[in-house]
Amino acid sequence: MNHNDHVDLLRPANIAPGIYADLGAGSGAFTLALRELVGLDSTIHAVDKNKSSLHELEKAHRARFHSTERLLLLSSDFSRPLSLPPLDGIVMANSLHFFKDKEKILRHVREFLKPNSALIIVEYNVDSGNMWVPYPLTFETYRASFPMLDLVNHVY
Repeated sequence: MNHNDHVDLLRPANIAPGIYADLGAGSGAFTLALRELVGLDSTIHAVDKNKSSLHELEKAHRARFHSTERLLLLSSDFSRPLSLPPLDGIVMANSLHFFKDKEKILRHVREFLKPNSALIIVEYNVDSGNMWVPYPLTFETYRASFPMLDLVNHVY
């Protein structure tokens, strides 16, 4: 996949400029796609445990957008308490599948979102895992398992 593919995966969410977080940002493929869609005036909090990956994200952001202004890097485990402002949206691209107890993670993540905000989940469209993707889920499984959370309209 390339940058345009990542942008195209996020585009159907119709996200507007604002304050966002990319939880499990890694080296930033989806952070860069998010930036493309929300613009340089939006703030993006990129959260990942791996400092080296965040450094790569910072370099890629600077190369593509000629700035790292309004890109805030946070080396942390997003499943633990975080100091984030109320968010207009969250991207979780290929990060939810690492957690067996998805309801716990999703309830935690929901605490950061403003009312009527966006939670965008990008996952593999399978329900059986492997050593690299231990706990994936399809959109159908999400809807059946977590209707009380009422957070996501689409899992991409």
